[in-house]
Amino acid sequence: MTVQPPIPFAPQIPEQVSFDRRELGMILSLYGRMVACGEWRDYGLSCLREIAVFSVFRRTAEHPLYRIEKRPRLRGKQGMYAVVGMDGQILRRGHELDVVLRVLERKLIRPVD
Repeated sequence: MTVQPPIPFAPQIPEQVSFDRRELGMILSLYGRMVACGEWRDYGLSCLREIAVFSVFRRTAEHPLYRIEKRPRLRGKQGMYAVVGMDGQILRRGHELDVVLRVLERKLIRPVD
């Protein structure tokens, strides 16, 4: 009986992509501020094989207002983080999550009456 040795340096294919603790902290901080303003009411989190998605809803039964996506395959290209609008348009894409989330933080700035 021959035992084959493991293949050295075999690339590990992840079972699923997910947000790490730091990333979720940034996203949930923004989410909490938007809930406090009354803009957002619910969220959904999907961790799939090639993408992790944090979806933001105004009401539970609606389509998401925004999707915050993490696609590690795009790390070397446009950046693995993106904010996608309700119509599917990419509002911002980049390599740093905090920079990408700034497009949503602008929604917090309102003129005072």
